[in-house]
Formats: sequence, structure tokens, C-alpha cells
Amino acid sequence: MMYALIFSRDLIKREHFNSTTQMTAQSSKTVLSLDSEAVFSLKDGINFKKSPDDGKCYIIYKENGELKACKNQCKHQGGLFIKDIEDLDGRTVRCTKHYWKLNVSTMQYVNPPDSFTQDELDVVMTDEGGLQLVEVIVWDPWLADPQDPQELQEGEVTVTYLTHACMELQLGGKKMIFDPWLTGPAFARGWWLLHEPPADSMERLCMADLIYISHMHSDHLSYPTLKSLSATRPDVPIYVGDTSRPEPLSKGSLMPFSCYLRQIDEHLRFMILKDEVHPELDTCIIVEYKGHMILNTVDCTRPNYGRLPHNVDLMMSDFAGGASGFPMTFSGGKYTESWKADFIKNERKKLMNYKAQLVKSLQPKIYCPFAGYFVEAHPSDRYIKETNTKNKAEELNALIKKSAPGITTWTPKPGAVLDLALALMSPSRKAITDPPSGTNIYKDSWDFDLYVDELNRAITAEIFKHKSWIQFYYIWAGFKNYNLVVRVIETDEDFIPIDNGYNYLVDFMDLSFPTQRPTREHPYEEIKNRIGVMRHVVKNGLLWDDLYIGFQNRLSREPDVYHHRFWNHFQTELPVAGPDWDLFLQQVSSYQRSAEPQGIQTESVSASTLSLKKADCTVS
Repeated sequence: MMYALIFSRDLIKREHFNSTTQMTAQSSKTVLSLDSEAVFSLKDGINFKKSPDDGKCYIIYKENGELKACKNQCKHQGGLFIKDIEDLDGRTVRCTKHYWKLNVSTMQYVNPPDSFTQDELDVVMTDEGGLQLVEVIVWDPWLADPQDPQELQEGEVTVTYLTHACMELQLGGKKMIFDPWLTGPAFARGWWLLHEPPADSMERLCMADLIYISHMHSDHLSYPTLKSLSATRPDVPIYVGDTSRPEPLSKGSLMPFSCYLRQIDEHLRFMILKDEVHPELDTCIIVEYKGHMILNTVDCTRPNYGRLPHNVDLMMSDFAGGASGFPMTFSGGKYTESWKADFIKNERKKLMNYKAQLVKSLQPKIYCPFAGYFVEAHPSDRYIKETNTKNKAEELNALIKKSAPGITTWTPKPGAVLDLALALMSPSRKAITDPPSGTNIYKDSWDFDLYVDELNRAITAEIFKHKSWIQFYYIWAGFKNYNLVVRVIETDEDFIPIDNGYNYLVDFMDLSFPTQRPTREHPYEEIKNRIGVMRHVVKNGLLWDDLYIGFQNRLSREPDVYHHRFWNHFQTELPVAGPDWDLFLQQVSSYQRSAEPQGIQTESVSASTLSLKKADCTVS
């Protein structure tokens, strides 16, 4: 039996699903062999090796006669490692993509610090004095219960593009929808829909038999969209992967990874896979109907340890880039406009080539780039819009056609429909129906005021009349014992500090709030946040993605080092239950009453005075 959690904010219960559970069978393969002479020639420290069979690259580290080995592939985004010229000990390699650094002697990434651990290969010595590097391979879960493809009838399986990452799949008698973001902004007010969804998109959503939400980012888990849905279809099943931080959705079903769910109907099943780089966040999905597979990798960097099904009927993935505040929101040091432009250009080119190579290696029959159709439309974000250039789907598809001409590519328009049966019968047949001529493809207006005003209502919230909210909030956040000092500054729309806004320091070594930077040696970051968004995030206990990915802050740091533990905590690991501000206000009121005879001001209330419920301090 397989379990899924059906839950709401107030209720958690278990529901059974009959399915074929994936076996945990493993196999191994030798990826590189060296003879005794090659082993003898290995020098102390780092050795780069390349397989003559398939051209794949590996790193062997030797110290005191002991050997360690790993793939020469960065765990972040698959870049190749080279010698780190700044490393004097001969233990560190540097990624050519984003300059991440790996200490091969420990298999720990040192830049960013406290981030990932590299997967090791087994080193097996042979009787002849040679060695073999052996990789343990987990059995591909979609092969556990394979089904032969059956013939499809015209119109039996259709895929309709709605907008961004939202696709509607008609699978026989069932309708499934991916990642519905149909209205409102994402990441507070930083992202807006580029494409105009078809006029009947919300009606389509309300008619869905099931919905898949890949992860909690608000361009996939859109609360304005789900709020509209809940008014009409509060009972629609919503499926999410059982990550370490599943979002609380009404009637949401937590799916175990790598298992087929059979309950949909006789012919339809699906499997959710997790991302290796962001297992706490990202998932992707394989949908199978009558033996025909649709693979949607969404935003995953390295799903299922890089092992994905080949020759699927339809593959979809992101393509655009630009889903980060880096480097547009950074200033100081190297972050000149010319450096940013060069960096962005190179990053987009690397992403384009990576996606093209991935599609070529997997050889899907049809490929569709999506999940990248957003725009920084608000007038106050014009600089971001002009700087944050993105890949074009047409250019990626052209690159794929050049290197893999046998793959059919699809650049979707809102309302366009792909008929899978027609596409598989003959590539020359008209399998894609575009929207009618004159259809408005791109949005030309957005309800800015409606959503920005909602965010700005947090500015006047009662909690911010008391300076002690700062201590209360960061104690709730639960991040400490890390040598980093951060200055947080509230600003206006143009990131100019507000005269009566908060401007404070947080020392995360001991979670103190000094008036001046400490005298010890310490890294330092300055974060300027638009006041409305920052207070909305604080008041509601939201992740800082709204600030960082939503381009709602400006950052500088000394030295220029990415602090993975800090950002990972505030972007993915904040407590699921928000701060108990009712308790805070009760304690402030109580302390004010007791302090009145002595004339103590509210702002002087210390963090130690304001106790927190134990449950609210637990980091999930």
C-alpha cells in the first residue's frame, strides 16, 4: 500500500492508495578503469581523468596512499571542475559555471560554505594493481511496472498551453492541470504573467479532475489562483511531492517519490520525482496514459539524480533563466553594469546549451520549453526588466533542431493545443492547433494597484509600532550560531532608506541585535528591502523568496561570498507555522502595563522578556 496525506491547515488524515510500490533494487557499473601503470602515476592531491569510452570526466584524490573519487560534475548545475589557482593545498577544484568550489579531500563544497556534499564513487583495486571507479545505480522507477504503448485515437490525448508553467492535459476521460498561475503576481509583486491566459482558463481549472503543483514557489503555487479555484471547486484533488517543506493546501495530497499512483483510472497513472540539488523544494512529474509518457521536469536542476526516461512522447522543461535576484540586485565591488551584462549573457548561453544537450540526450519525440514566461512588468522594476534578459523559446528550439533534427519542437502560445495521437502518427501532420488569429498573446495590463495595495497594508500593522518585533521575529526564524552580521534597512520604491523606517543589525553568531558592528572578524551583508513587501513577509511568516527572487531588495556584501546556510534557511527552512503575533501583542501590552510606573518605553522591551511558544520556534 502507498500513503498520501490529505490535509488542510486544521486537519491531517491518511488516505490509502493501491499502487505498485517501487522496489529499491540497485545495480552498479564501472565508469573508469586504470591499469597498474596509470595507478602508479597518480600524484598526491588532485588527478583529473577522462574515460576513453564515453568521454566523461572524473576526479581522483590521493593522500597518504588512500584514494577518493567522484564525477567531475558540479552538483549545482552540472559544470565541469578545473584546478583552483587560489588553492595552495592542492585539495580544491573550481566549477567553470558559477565558480563553486569543492574540497575533494572531504567531498564538501567550500564555496558556498556549508552547502552540498559531493557523491563519491567506489574505488575498487584489482588483483593486478589497477583500479576501477564504480557507480551505484538505483533502478529506474518507471521501469518497475512497464506498459506497452497502445494506439491513441485523435483527440484522446491533448495538451493545451495556458500560460507560464500551466498546461492542461486531456487524458482520455480525465483532465489534469499543471502549476496553475492564472492571475495576480508571483514573488510578492516582482513577477507578472507575460502571456495572456485564454479567457476560459479559470473555467478549465475548475473543471479539472486533478492538479499537480511542482513546488511552493508562487509562480507555480499561486494563492490568488487557488483562492479563486476554492470558491468554485474546493474539493478538487491537488497533488504535491512529499518534500521536507510541503505547502499546506486544502485537500492537497502528499505523494511519495518514485511510485506510480494507479487510482486515477484504468489507463492513467503518474509518478513524482524529486530534485537532487533542491530536494526540499523542487519536484518533477512523469504522466503515463496507455503506456505513453509525458515528462515535465519543470524547474528541477538535477531531478532523480540525473536519471530520466528516454524517448518519452512529450518532454517539457524550463528554459528562460532570470529566476533570481543575482546579479541584478547586487552592488559594490565587481558588480558594475558591464560585469552584470556579461555575466547574464554568459549564464543564459550556458543554460541554453545545457537544455539543448539534455533534450538531445533524452531524445523525446516532442519537446516544449515552458515555465519561463514572466515579466517584471511593474514600472518600479524597469531596471530589472531591462537588465534581466532571458532566453527565447524559439532560439532554444532552433538549437535543438540543429543538433537533434529528429525531435519535434513546440513553441507554445496561450490556448494552443497539441494532439499527441496526430503528432505521433506523422511529424508532417498538423498536430498543433494555434489560437485563432487576432488572439491577444501577450498581456498589456496588470492589476498593479490591487496587489501592491494589499502588500502595503502590512506597513501599518500594529506589531510594527513596537521595535521589539525585530527580536521576536528573528527568534521565531530560528537561525543562529553562524558568523554573519546583517544590516536590514526599510526603503521606499527606489530603495532609498525611509526616515522613520527600521534600520537594524542582526548578529547571527549569538542572535543579538547590536547598535554597531562587532569588533571580531565577521562577514557582513546589507539588505535594503521595500518596506511594504518586507513587512508583509514578516507579518505572515513568509519565505524570503518574495524579496530575493522577486527583486524587492538590493544587496551588498563583504567579502563577496554567498552564505548558503543563511539564505537557504530564510528561503526554505523557516518554521511552517508563522509568528504568533497575537502572543507578541499580548506580551507587549502586559509589559507596558507593568512598566508604566517606571516610565519604560515599549521600544525598550527586550527579546528575553518576550517568550515564544516552543512549537513556534521549531525549524521544520
